[in-house]
Amino acid sequence: MEPRLRDTDSGDLQDVTALYADEVLHGTATFELDPPDEAEMAKRVAAVRALDLPWLTAEIDGRFAGYAYLSPFRLRPAYRYCVELSVYVTPEARGRGVGRALMQALIERGRAMGLRHLIGAIGDSANAGSIALHRACGFREAGVWRETGWKFDRWIDVVLMQLDLTPDGRPPQSDGLRL
Repeated sequence: MEPRLRDTDSGDLQDVTALYADEVLHGTATFELDPPDEAEMAKRVAAVRALDLPWLTAEIDGRFAGYAYLSPFRLRPAYRYCVELSVYVTPEARGRGVGRALMQALIERGRAMGLRHLIGAIGDSANAGSIALHRACGFREAGVWRETGWKFDRWIDVVLMQLDLTPDGRPPQSDGLRL
């Protein structure tokens, strides 16, 4: 069954918080060490939305399967056409097209917004699944920040993947993000 995507709402916050907490405590997709609570996650969703950026929820058979969002890549004004893409999928939904569906939806939204680049910052160069998903969606490797995170008693790389939404290099057709 295809995942159903929709805008994240307050009813999703418990699931969003739990999935993120699991990744904080057991994974390397984020370099946070202490899981934020539901109130903090609500603030993060609101901050993304305040910039008119999407935060999406995926469901399979009516059950929460993951979430994804776009956020500013950097807060300096010249970066207003570049955003970072983040995707989190529940363990039981992995391999069922959820990550790809979320990523494709964010790519479409970014293109519609007149953005230039989407950046994926993948925690851990050993995360072959995430790297392969980014490649399958058209991202290319833009570089590696070697041993920049210390988590689980080891150094962890960050692989930067980049998708150019306007490869012809034309000037912006929108005002970009309000940074």
